[in-house]
Amino acid sequence: MRVLVIYENPEWTPPIERALTAAGVAPELMAIDGGPIDMSGTPEDAIYLNRMSASAHTRGHEGAAETTRDFLGWLERHDRRVINGLGAFKLELSKARQIEALESHGFAVPRTSVVEAGEGRFGALVEAASGFDGAFVVKPNRGGKGLGVEKFDSVNQLEIAIEAELIEPSPDGLMLVQRYIEPADPSITRCEFVGGEFLYAIRADTSGGFELCPADGCGEGESEDPQAKFSLREDVPREQIEACEAFCSSEGIEIAGIEFIEDAEGKRWTYDVNCNTNYSPSVEANHGLDGAAAVAGLVRRELEKLAPS
Repeated sequence: MRVLVIYENPEWTPPIERALTAAGVAPELMAIDGGPIDMSGTPEDAIYLNRMSASAHTRGHEGAAETTRDFLGWLERHDRRVINGLGAFKLELSKARQIEALESHGFAVPRTSVVEAGEGRFGALVEAASGFDGAFVVKPNRGGKGLGVEKFDSVNQLEIAIEAELIEPSPDGLMLVQRYIEPADPSITRCEFVGGEFLYAIRADTSGGFELCPADGCGEGESEDPQAKFSLREDVPREQIEACEAFCSSEGIEIAGIEFIEDAEGKRWTYDVNCNTNYSPSVEANHGLDGAAAVAGLVRRELEKLAPS
């Protein structure tokens, strides 16, 4: 049985390819980048590993996410095995959906307003932000890598940014205005899960902004080593880990990075779910960890389940 890796960004595939090959799996890459996809008839009986990114539109692949969503639906209608399938991918594509799902599972989430605010219609953001006390964050509903996330201390600052055309619109026309949580220190924590089970957690330094993609190649052009902002965190409370594992199980998420922030009172605010997660090579090298190998192990186990007896 073949293993097809659905992807869009070739810079993020090598670690997964190497890990799958090391696990005795011969992966085949399936790029969704604007080319035709035949969805007539019956899809191949294979294992599909979904590595599509919500930020595909920022690399010139504007329709890749929608194509992947429909393709995953077609695969699942034919009972094909998809790792991180349609349910997980719908969460990946909507931060508003993530907030609703997290809140329904009992997580503390920052107050969030969802606004129809496509390019040229950012006035609605000002109206929404006027209802917030204190600092707030504006972000695209479909993002990735922290792109387009901006903090404002006042509505006036937002108005100036809009006038200067500094707001990045979301490809789905929806924007979020979210309460800014002042952290106890300038960092967020990202917990990694593979097969729905906790792998490890990293601390990401936010003092330089919100673009916190840990993958090798992200942050190129920065004056300092982009990997220097990431470190291993070993004291994540067990109740947070267990709550995230239960969330993954309920939402059909097999691979994810789930982010939270802690305020000065120690309260944890969970706000983001990355179903196309990447791993920090420096953290893994320094601590003998390997997220890609864990993913490959998951794929290998699924192959063994489906192998003829």
